Amino acid sequence: MRHGLKKLFVILCCLATGSMAAAAEPNGFAFQLPAGEQRVAELTMLDAEQVTVVCFLGTECPLAKLYGPRLQELATEFAGKGVEFVGINSNRQDSMEEVLQYAQGHGITFPIGKDYDHAVASRFGATRTPEVFVVKGGRQILYQGRIDDRYLPGLTKPEANREELKAALTQIVTGQSVAVAKTEPVGCLLGRVTETPQPTRLTYCQEISRILQRQCVECHKAGEIGPFALTDYDEVVGWGEMIVEVIGDGRMPPWHASETQGHFVNARRMPEAEKLAVREWVAGGMPYGEVADLPPAVEAAEEWQLGREPDLVLDMRAEPFEVPAEGTVEYQYFVVDPGFEEDKWVAGAQILPGNRSVVHHGIIFIRPPGDERPQGVGWLTAYVPGQRLTHFPANMARRVPAGSKLVFQMHYTPTGVAASDLSKLGITFADPAEVDEEVFTVMAQRQDFEIPPHAADHVVSGGTTKFPRNGRLLAIAPHMHVRGKAVEVYVRDQDRRPQLLDVPRYDFNWQHVYVLAEPQPLDDIERLEFEIHFDNSKANPANPDPTKPVHWGDQTWEEMAIVFFEVARPRGDDSASERDAANEPRKNRKVTETDVRTFFERFDPDGDGVVHEEDVPLATRRFAFGRFDRNGDGQLTRQEVEQTSRN
Repeated sequence: MRHGLKKLFVILCCLATGSMAAAAEPNGFAFQLPAGEQRVAELTMLDAEQVTVVCFLGTECPLAKLYGPRLQELATEFAGKGVEFVGINSNRQDSMEEVLQYAQGHGITFPIGKDYDHAVASRFGATRTPEVFVVKGGRQILYQGRIDDRYLPGLTKPEANREELKAALTQIVTGQSVAVAKTEPVGCLLGRVTETPQPTRLTYCQEISRILQRQCVECHKAGEIGPFALTDYDEVVGWGEMIVEVIGDGRMPPWHASETQGHFVNARRMPEAEKLAVREWVAGGMPYGEVADLPPAVEAAEEWQLGREPDLVLDMRAEPFEVPAEGTVEYQYFVVDPGFEEDKWVAGAQILPGNRSVVHHGIIFIRPPGDERPQGVGWLTAYVPGQRLTHFPANMARRVPAGSKLVFQMHYTPTGVAASDLSKLGITFADPAEVDEEVFTVMAQRQDFEIPPHAADHVVSGGTTKFPRNGRLLAIAPHMHVRGKAVEVYVRDQDRRPQLLDVPRYDFNWQHVYVLAEPQPLDDIERLEFEIHFDNSKANPANPDPTKPVHWGDQTWEEMAIVFFEVARPRGDDSASERDAANEPRKNRKVTETDVRTFFERFDPDGDGVVHEEDVPLATRRFAFGRFDRNGDGQLTRQEVEQTSRN
């Protein structure tokens, strides 16, 4: 029998009594090896120098899944240095069979025990999964808390900046004192039984199951993106305290627009009365109630949400894409030729993920043939977990020119287990004779920005005038990366600037499309504008490196400042607002005398009339410097800038 299986109960006795005396085994505590051999813990005396890492793990917690392979790596690394790892599952909702599946699926070879009555978690004071305790000789806790800072709920860094568990183990095995002995664990709350329930008349069968069906089950059911299902009482009670936490801090249901600004047909706001009901029910011990009060079970999601079976289905490519168990997967692009020999009017388009557990979101773009430019940005459709398809009236459709190709942009999120995905696109076509409004997507963006190091609230503003004069604004979709903090969208109408959208807590993990309850007429609108706030400080937990300036780029450690606008215009009307040139690419804009004066005041402080390439921000070097550096000598004179501006 492995030494780790023999010793854990002694550790528990020592923590509880302060001695090595034998004690009766706790009720409901058993070990099971990943291979399936179940054994009850035995009593033994421990070497005073023995170091044990006790890991509290849950089978469905997203962070416990992500950290499972990492814990096994550390167990292997320190196996020959007097360190053993032992896993504990104290979740009420996890069966021993699920514990075994978790261990096998994540390649875990160290022993894992099932803490049926939470005695182990209580004696350690464990609160979350994953949470680790480094114990020496069964008596002394040398470190407790998180594994590292790479993963947070909904956040993933390319790599960890601080590896507290590894650092503590390295210090212990080399005879040093542990520099950081305690950190806050991050992850899912342990699923426990409520010890002192408060009086409540609420029951799962009557009230709570219906609230969950309205607010949660769309994603939290078998086969959907939610990491666990909330369709069964035994599963729900294990997540009771965690549900209270995530609805209390606004993480769930995922919706990030302000409650006081704008009205959207796809809003996912949970009424305060429902939040209070869930909180009261959990505090009351989560009573079941009468089975006769249960609502009808939620039907499995239909494969296609297009209103009918698609007229055309296209795979993103011939073979699945392999998603690694962990790490950051950059956006993937797959080009498909649908073989359109004539223009097509698309009434509906849907991305059907092949593996919802790893598909974070996907977008389909239209790439017209030859030199033909797409209408707007060429957007066809998108998939975002938890958001239903937007259905516009039957007289609206998107035009896909003959000969166009379709580009899948796919974003994958590793879950701790290697997986594969082969997503599909389903399309329904409209009768051209019935289409009298064309739908397309326009974009406002700002590329020439630099977010300074440590800036907690750096604002980048921009806008567009490239929208149809006789059109209507249907929906808004902001896009930034992990330093994105907030965004506001406005319409400029002479001296008025009413706000259309306020997102005070932007979250890169949820790329919402905010569909206006009442479309905004664009007849008298001069400009669509945005203000985007970035947080490049250490207070932003998703920030890869607050010490560096940040510029435009496709990678998640770079940034974007974009707002997409879904608009509709009368079919055949090709007019667009041209009131000013603010939305033209920077390389095509005419530079004014004020621009020249401001540029030299900023980057030519000694007043000699010369600006060197290394003196300007990276964004300026990328997008503007070469246009004005007419002789290519790496410096700009006032004469060069003025001459280029006149041309």
